[in-house]
Amino acid sequence: MPMLLDPSTKYLPYPEVPFPPGYIRRWPNRRTTAAPRWLSTDLRDGNQALVNPMSNATKLELFRELLKIGFKEIEVAYPSASDQEFQFVRMIIENGEVPDDVSLQVITPARSDLIAKSIESLSGCRHAIIHLYNAVSPVFREVVFRNTKEQTIDLTLNAVRLVKKLTEEETARSGTRFTLNYCLETFSQTEPEFTVELGNRVLAEWGKATPEDKMIFNLAATVECAPSNHYADMVEYFSTHINQRDSVVLSIHPHNDRGTAVGASELGLLAGGDRIEGCLLGNGERTGNVDLITLALNMYSQGISPGLDFSALSDTVALVCRCNEMEIPVRYPYAGQLVFSAFAGTHQDAIKKGLDAQAKRWSEVDRSGKGTKYWAMPYIPLDPKDLGYGYENLIRVSSQSGKAGTAYVIKQKLALDLPRRMQVSFYKVIQDESERIGKEMTGALITSAFKQTYSLDSQPTGRLFLHSYRLFPLSPTSREPSSPMSDYSDDIQNLVPSDQSPSVIRFEGELTIDGIQRTIHGDGQGPVLAILDALRSDLAFALEIGESAAQTVHDDSPAHTKSVTFVELYERGMSPSKSGVGSFWGVGISSDVTTAKCRAVISAANVLVGDRTFPRPKRIFSPRPKVTAVDSDGWLHEVKLRAGGVAPRSEQEIYGSFRVETPPL
Repeated sequence: MPMLLDPSTKYLPYPEVPFPPGYIRRWPNRRTTAAPRWLSTDLRDGNQALVNPMSNATKLELFRELLKIGFKEIEVAYPSASDQEFQFVRMIIENGEVPDDVSLQVITPARSDLIAKSIESLSGCRHAIIHLYNAVSPVFREVVFRNTKEQTIDLTLNAVRLVKKLTEEETARSGTRFTLNYCLETFSQTEPEFTVELGNRVLAEWGKATPEDKMIFNLAATVECAPSNHYADMVEYFSTHINQRDSVVLSIHPHNDRGTAVGASELGLLAGGDRIEGCLLGNGERTGNVDLITLALNMYSQGISPGLDFSALSDTVALVCRCNEMEIPVRYPYAGQLVFSAFAGTHQDAIKKGLDAQAKRWSEVDRSGKGTKYWAMPYIPLDPKDLGYGYENLIRVSSQSGKAGTAYVIKQKLALDLPRRMQVSFYKVIQDESERIGKEMTGALITSAFKQTYSLDSQPTGRLFLHSYRLFPLSPTSREPSSPMSDYSDDIQNLVPSDQSPSVIRFEGELTIDGIQRTIHGDGQGPVLAILDALRSDLAFALEIGESAAQTVHDDSPAHTKSVTFVELYERGMSPSKSGVGSFWGVGISSDVTTAKCRAVISAANVLVGDRTFPRPKRIFSPRPKVTAVDSDGWLHEVKLRAGGVAPRSEQEIYGSFRVETPPL
């Protein structure tokens, strides 16, 4: 049957709560400023909703977890339902599993035989709560029980009298102190006036409620059948009409049939609620109870301590799911695997900028000793580290992500802060690879692709690989090299010296080119221009510099630092676009600034080189020694070609012992 075009012919709207004319509701103008009392019903209300109810061993494991989290009131069983339930209550009491500051609650319907067994199960407990319930809404009164209002009141009061009598006897026998928690089951479907009438009659019959020893009223949205604001109205109506308000606790027990149990709980607290009943992850019949984790962490994110500890949330979630044989969606609030993950490029960019800005704010607080380290982050309302998570899962990269996500991963994994244009360039590499494999690019895959793309390896991975180099200062007049420079290092931020700089140096580098080691030479103002000149003159590979950047990273401590150079290159004659098309970046990392620059140039050149063919090595004659009369016939043996069939003299013989070996990455 299709959905009705006019559902009003079949479904009635919820009735208004009968506030007097001109009444101004209190709850819309209130704010939550403190946590409520919490009652976990995981072991009873949650357990009865399971396809396979928990064994007592499993219930004990979950009971201990609830204690660890910090619950002081726990509904542990329905003792009259089965011997197993009864024995669980006896086991945790007799085995000393219940701390002195924790109250056990058990549930019983308003039937004399079941009430007696429930109270018996609690013998010897320091403090016990009897959860007495019966359904009181019209549909239950008239259809299920066929009772009038008066008969419903009589049934309830008779049960209260019996609870009072048996609990007083048990207190005299074992010392257990009892509190009555009367549940108006189906409260949210009951006439507000009748809930107050029945509540006041129960309160009077109990006769023992005081501000120091309060009675509890459970206002159950057994079936969530109206909006959250309507439930709040009902709670406020009950709160403002019940007698001895300072001697009662209003306990909020929403279910989630409309998907708004958390919202109903929050509004119910504003309307006068003092206590929340629910389950971890919202387990329960039909759509479940209110999720105590979500509700508690909503408060926490507003600066209100919930009094419950979810510092190891993933462990708690895993335990609850295992005990209940359930799973939760990956997008489930707080507890889902992906709730702190962003795949969209715009979200990733905002999160990355937010983390950077917050790090600066917090660093200033540490430096100055003024201010507070407030959490203020786009898209992430709560610090994942407070729940035992790290930041490594904040940004996840797929083919639909953006440059910021990839840059964030590289910063987290390798501590490298990529320039913006380089972020665009490298993300294209990651996007292509993600589309190729059809999967998410994990942190390991991204870092592996980064190292491979930019030839960050101690062994040759591209067509060009720099082994070592020498730098010689050149005379401004003769352009002849003098002694090798043992530690040439120009401004780390300035790869290309200004036109006013007269300093010219010669670069001589030992490279592996297509698997063959050879030497190249070039001159320029600074090592970068010199190595570019060497690539042009010896390899006919003319490159120009686009943008560049540099940073310093620490290995283990500030004493162990490395210099990082990022350089953008493009082939002479090309004009790279703003997006970076037509150019490519290189990365160089070393404890020496100059070596980092040289490596960065070779890194970028490795990509731009493509499949071009390099010219053969130039033939260079070594200077022959002074000829004497004794060995004049053998002088030809001293002429050696660098690339000929006769092995040349060693570079140590020619230049002495100086050489800059490029250290491992």
